[in-house]
Amino acid sequence: MSLDNPIRYPDVTSSEVMTKRSWWLVLLGFFIPGAPQALAGNRRLGRFGLATTLVLWFILVAAAVTFFASRQTLIGLFTMSWSLLIIQVLLVFYGIVWLFLTLNTLTLVRFVKVRPQARFFVAGTATLALMLSTGGTAYAAYIANASRNLVGTVFAEGKHEDPINGRYNILLIGADAGEDREGVRPDSMTVVSVDAKTGQAVMVGVPRDIVDVPIPASSPLRELYPNGVCDTEPAVCKANGMFNYVNAYYGELFPDSEKNGSSPGIDATKDVVEGVTGIEIQYYVLVDMQGFAQMIDALGGVKVDVTERVPLVAQGFEGEVPEWIEPGEQTMDGQRALWYARSRYESTDWDRMERQRQIQKAVIAQFTPANVLSKFQGIASASSQLIQTDIPESMLSYFVELAMKTKELPITDVELTPPLIDPDYPDYDFIHEHIAQILSPPKETDAPAG
Repeated sequence: MSLDNPIRYPDVTSSEVMTKRSWWLVLLGFFIPGAPQALAGNRRLGRFGLATTLVLWFILVAAAVTFFASRQTLIGLFTMSWSLLIIQVLLVFYGIVWLFLTLNTLTLVRFVKVRPQARFFVAGTATLALMLSTGGTAYAAYIANASRNLVGTVFAEGKHEDPINGRYNILLIGADAGEDREGVRPDSMTVVSVDAKTGQAVMVGVPRDIVDVPIPASSPLRELYPNGVCDTEPAVCKANGMFNYVNAYYGELFPDSEKNGSSPGIDATKDVVEGVTGIEIQYYVLVDMQGFAQMIDALGGVKVDVTERVPLVAQGFEGEVPEWIEPGEQTMDGQRALWYARSRYESTDWDRMERQRQIQKAVIAQFTPANVLSKFQGIASASSQLIQTDIPESMLSYFVELAMKTKELPITDVELTPPLIDPDYPDYDFIHEHIAQILSPPKETDAPAG
């Protein structure tokens, strides 16, 4: 034995020395991969392991500095397909390196020389270290791959838009493609207007049956309605009727839709909603209602404060209601939440809109990093079937950071329903003025001197 290097040249006749040495090797292998090889094994392999460890530490320190200096830049690395691919490759590389180094470390331990009563604990610790390092990187690589596929599938290569009057305006469409319906029909429409700096959000609920919609002067729909108002077939001229109508008969009015990650029906709906609200719509997010239910299930349910009991029966049901969603805080699975949001039995469209907004905000509240990471597989699977959008991949990091700010602030709701608005006889001048005042309230000024 060499007193100068008891790790490399231990007293193999002493079980106490070999036991301490085994603990040192296992723990060093976990915290500083490559150190056991440098101290007790193949020095060339040890130098390689230490070099990869130092590179990893450098990457982690750089990431921490970037987080505090420019959080959006760091978020961007986790929301772009090319950077997620690089992260995935690095994770796989480190997983393989750590697996090999850990197994090599176990050969250096020489378990037969370790005290019998300590062998189980040393081996258990080594196994746990292997699971945390290699298993952890394998799961992280899986998440990176799933994220890359999700980003590539859902988000478009569309154009970057600047905020309008300091706000981003996004149309959220709840789409219903049930078996009893032909095609996809917008079941709910909400304009989410977000302050580009603060993240303060206003949600404007648009009734799907609102009529006599004014058509914006810039819209191709003016070819169909030169007088500027949709005043033909009533079913078409309701806010949600243009989707299928344009897709079926007038897709040529929006020739660039598919190239921009949209469709003629969606672009027509954006123009109609812009006419209703007076808000220029920059992006849309179409959410399939059944996919939304899967998303809620993936999140482990959604907590909702129910104010009035809601029946779990379809519209037109006759007889005694077999089941109700009772008032109070309820944790609902996806299908129950869908019933709650869409129930029409002895209810109005205005009630449904309020419940839908309640579910939307409850889901947003539960989108915490810990919840998403712990249930990522289910969420990613549901999201790929759930969402269609023209938000470009290049803006995803910005919107993720903005959403973090939005979660910390109260959301203002504006429902274009009675008693504020009569959707059968809407006053669009009043609607536009009312929404404009909410989005850009008059600034307080000093009172004039008396």
